[in-house]
Amino acid sequence: MRTENGLRVAVADRVATVTLDRPERLNALSTGLQADLVRAFDGLDADDDVWAVVLTGAGEKAFCSGVDLKEVRENDTGPAPGLRPMAGFSRNVFETVLECGKPTIAALNGWALGGGCELALACDIRLAAEHAQIGLPEAKRGMGANFGVHLLSRIVPRGIAYELLYTGEAISAAEAARWGLVNRVVPGAELAATAAALARQIAGNAPLTVRRYKAAIGKGGELPLAAALRLGVGPDPYHSADRVEGVAAFVEKRPPVWLGR
Repeated sequence: MRTENGLRVAVADRVATVTLDRPERLNALSTGLQADLVRAFDGLDADDDVWAVVLTGAGEKAFCSGVDLKEVRENDTGPAPGLRPMAGFSRNVFETVLECGKPTIAALNGWALGGGCELALACDIRLAAEHAQIGLPEAKRGMGANFGVHLLSRIVPRGIAYELLYTGEAISAAEAARWGLVNRVVPGAELAATAAALARQIAGNAPLTVRRYKAAIGKGGELPLAAALRLGVGPDPYHSADRVEGVAAFVEKRPPVWLGR
């Protein structure tokens, strides 16, 4: 399924693949595409048949080049000013991806700049093609990168975050891996298959356990350890049918059949 704003969503074997499909515009985030992403991730979060999500871009040049600056320019010359970050009547697209309760993998098939970098930062795991470039050039455009400022500084050392933000320069996939900004770098021709295999591996595990991990890290990662250990967020795998099945399958030397409950 492809929306008129350029978003494709496909689900197979409990893995959803979400593709930004505007290669002629380097998969730039128009307001329509952002709205479609919010709707898609809200739906995938609520879909019990989806256990992992891959987010990628069409083509080989760009994962996402950021917000659609041509659209921004048109709005700047219109009667109404642009919205401030985290304002307005709809959900922020980056926050929606971040808060999706399912494991998310960004497969960076090319440039991930500005809002594209922020989309990647909102995902749990980032895989990059060897030719990918990652950066937040907002300082060169007079913009703000509100989401990226806070996520980037939680992922890489603060000094590296300052340098990337202050200069607005993009870095290579290899350098991004060096700083832990991406998990793995692979040849471009292997990226889609690598991301799909990782998503299937994740979706092959007990879904309640995986979702609890995501909730625990997301909500407890900045807490003192004593508080984090008592947080009790996410699904409860300890009293689930899947926990009984997982133990039984191990003892009986067979693959488990997860029910998600």
